[in-house]
Amino acid sequence: MGKRVALVLAGCGVFDGSEIHEASAALVHLSRGGAEVKIFAPNIEQRDVVNHLKGSPSEEKRNVLVESARLARGNIQDLTELKADEFDAVIFPGGFGVAKNLCSWAVDGKNCTVNEHVNSTLQAFHSAKKPIGLCCISPVLAAKVFPGCEVTVGQDKNVDGRFPDAETASAIAELGCKHICKNVNESHVDKANKIVTTCAFMCKAPLHEIFDGIGTMVQEVLKLA
Repeated sequence: MGKRVALVLAGCGVFDGSEIHEASAALVHLSRGGAEVKIFAPNIEQRDVVNHLKGSPSEEKRNVLVESARLARGNIQDLTELKADEFDAVIFPGGFGVAKNLCSWAVDGKNCTVNEHVNSTLQAFHSAKKPIGLCCISPVLAAKVFPGCEVTVGQDKNVDGRFPDAETASAIAELGCKHICKNVNESHVDKANKIVTTCAFMCKAPLHEIFDGIGTMVQEVLKLA
C-alpha cells in the first residue's frame, strides 16, 4: 500500500501563491512513488494579488483555497480538515504565497508569524514523528516553528549569481536553526526532526534540475514515512 501524503498549497502562481512547477513536480514524484495524495489549503484571503504578466500588484481580492483549487484540479479541502493521524507525511511546495499567505515572512522576515492552521499542521506531524517535506522558501516555516532544526534553501552565498536570495540562510541561522548548503539537485534530511528540504527555485537553474531536486526531497520523505 502506498504512503498517504498531504500536500499543502498557498494559492496559484509564484508571486502570490504556490509555485506551479514545484507543486506539479511534487505531485509527479509522489505519483511515481506510489503515494496516495490529498491536497489542502487554508480558506483565507491572499495577502495580495500580483499580475504575473506585468509583475505588479492588482487591486483584486482572491482566496487561497479557491486559487489553490486550480492546481488541485478542484480536488482540494480546507486545511482545517487535515488530520495528521490520517497521513504518513506532509509536503509544502514553495512560492511567494508561502511567505505571504502561510506566514508573514515576505513582510516580517525572521519576525514573522505563521498561520495558526499551518502551525498546528506542522506541530501535529512533528509530534507524531511523521516526515515534513518543504521546498524553495517553505523551509522558513520549519525554521520558525521548530527552533534548532536543520534546513536548506540552497547556498548561504550568491554563488555565481545563482542564489540571489542567499540572505535567507542567514535569517534562518538567526532563528537558531542550522542552514545546510546544498545544490539545487540535492535535498537535506534532518533525521532528528524528520524534516526534508530542497531549494528548488531559490536557485536560478534549469527546470529539470529543480524537478530532480524536488524528486530527491519526495523520495526521502517517502523513505522516512
